[in-house]
Amino acid sequence: MTVPSPAPIPASTSSVVIPPEAQSRFPDLIALILGSESMNNEERQYWINILFVMTPEQRTNLKDILETEKHQLQEIDKKYAKEIGEIDSKQLIEKTREERSVRRLKRVEEESAAKQSEDAHAEDILKSIQSEK
Repeated sequence: MTVPSPAPIPASTSSVVIPPEAQSRFPDLIALILGSESMNNEERQYWINILFVMTPEQRTNLKDILETEKHQLQEIDKKYAKEIGEIDSKQLIEKTREERSVRRLKRVEEESAAKQSEDAHAEDILKSIQSEK
């Protein structure tokens, strides 16, 4: 029988001591304990230390609680990622609208300057024609 490979230990839990037997008997539960965002390292160590004295029902309940926490946090992350995406979209649309407005204003100013230049040039030509008569 193959022994499951140990779950990677997050850097923030590197001070938690995991007995090899606990890692081999409860790899899924160890991973959930280490990945829990609601526990500090002392709490993680406590739960790892008492795994062997817990009843199977207690371990199942702990696993259910930690999986529920993980699932709820993932749902919250998805919700906020969607909202952030919508905010980013709105900001991008507004920024694009502002950039277009600035470019449009610049183009109108350039066209106005070009028209004034053309009008002045046309007036100069007209004056030179009239002075030749």
